Amino acid sequence: MTQFYKPRTAVALIVANMVGTGVFTSLGLQLVDIHTGFPIILLWILGGVAAICGAASYSELGAALPRSGGEYNFLGRIYHPIAGFISGWVSATIGFAAPIAAVAIGFGKYSTAALPGDYGPAAQKALACALVILVMIIHGRNRSGSGTFQTLFTALKIVLILAFCACAFLLVETPQNITITPVAGDLDVITGSAFAIALIYVSYSYTGWNAATYITGELENPQRDLPRILLIGTGGVTILYVLLNYVFLYAAPMEAMAGKVEIGYVAAQYIFGETGARLAAGMLSLLLISSVSAMTLAGPRALQAIGEDFHALRFLGRVNAAGVPKNAVYFQSAIALTLILTSSFKAIVIFAGAMLAFNSFLAVLGLFVLRWREPDLPRPYRCWGYPVVPLLYLALTAFTLVFVVITEPQKAQFGLGVILAGMVFYVASKRLSQPT
Repeated sequence: MTQFYKPRTAVALIVANMVGTGVFTSLGLQLVDIHTGFPIILLWILGGVAAICGAASYSELGAALPRSGGEYNFLGRIYHPIAGFISGWVSATIGFAAPIAAVAIGFGKYSTAALPGDYGPAAQKALACALVILVMIIHGRNRSGSGTFQTLFTALKIVLILAFCACAFLLVETPQNITITPVAGDLDVITGSAFAIALIYVSYSYTGWNAATYITGELENPQRDLPRILLIGTGGVTILYVLLNYVFLYAAPMEAMAGKVEIGYVAAQYIFGETGARLAAGMLSLLLISSVSAMTLAGPRALQAIGEDFHALRFLGRVNAAGVPKNAVYFQSAIALTLILTSSFKAIVIFAGAMLAFNSFLAVLGLFVLRWREPDLPRPYRCWGYPVVPLLYLALTAFTLVFVVITEPQKAQFGLGVILAGMVFYVASKRLSQPT
């Protein structure tokens, strides 16, 4: 009997993909240049609006083109197989492997902060690698154990975040004097470059709203379930993000968090005290397990689709007796382990966020192409608010990408190098796949 992932597992996949290191680290980077509450909260609302608009657009694409693989499936079908291949290549090398590395490094930082004594980068990276290997083994076996693990740790994540927020409101005796309404000077901040740069980090934090499209073919009724899965998961996380960032600003002084990566730990110090903060850091490290798990579950499906379509890479498309693409899971995890050992946290965050946003930009743009090229294609779900909703997503995403190119030109060039390498692999794969 064929096993399918249940809709609740797909929702858990979205929540876990989205709620990772981004929301627990971005605020510190934003507060370096932004010092009032309204622009910060507005950043997270804008990020949520963009993600919900993207989810509505992907709902139509996923229902009309119901195959696993995410952007690999969409771009290859809408534009050209080479566009799909490069998208899958980017997803494998950067889109999922890099965020897995970033979240695992965050897990190592929070875990060592919870322990007595001082631990350097070596111990943190060792813990990060151990987590990636453990999750790789779990998701490389079968869907039943994989789905249960994902659902349980995502539920734990939500419970711990809500408990953290409740404790802040109950235990903080002298809350910070913040306001979420505009004050003098906020308009200058919102129209300045610092706000645009901060939006890059927010964009990274919201990546993952499209995760369920990577397992579309492993849902029993994707055309019915996928739209509500995407919208429920993305909408719920948006509410959670706004609440959590308000709590951080409520509990801890901005100057104490500015420039810090471990924002959750800093806020916990003001909520629980030093001893309680160590316990809270341990709890926060548990939150990140579901994020590594979700990306290890979703990402390899793009590799699997590539392996099914390209004979030279067929080893990636092979599945075990339970129907799980074990080789693809192991391959992606190996890339993540390499990144953990060789890259810095900040570099991974900016680069991965930009590459994922570019992939999604092309997919949502493809919604217009598909409607024009194939108007009679069955569409069990149509994007609400079309064309305004997808255009809003494209505008916000383009704004972010332009500032990445302007402020981080070296990372933009490296991203172009990854795309060119994907083209080379595509050509080589096609030649190797041709009969001699």
